[in-house]
Amino acid sequence: MKKVLMFGLAVILIMIALGSIGHIIGMAISLTLVYFSVKQFLKTPSLWGKIFWAMVGVCSLFAVLASLPALAGILAICILYVGYKHFKKEEVAEVKSEDPFESFEQQWNELKKNY
Repeated sequence: MKKVLMFGLAVILIMIALGSIGHIIGMAISLTLVYFSVKQFLKTPSLWGKIFWAMVGVCSLFAVLASLPALAGILAICILYVGYKHFKKEEVAEVKSEDPFESFEQQWNELKKNY
């Protein structure tokens, strides 16, 4: 039952992540424009250049704010990644638990390394 619920949760998270791909790409482009405009704003000595780069930066910042649903997609991807790592860790632990003396030998080797 637990695996069925985990699979259902994974399917829902995948749908959220795929639905947010457009927002994630838009947010990445907008953040790149904000970063570039701030760097150019600080480098430009002329007043008109500073006004231009400030307008580009503010417009890009509004585009970042419009792409806030991307955070849901990024969060879904992070949860999927952590869940996948945890699932793989459980599988490895199940395989190693067949021989009780194997874990003893591993722990003994670790203790020998420390001293």
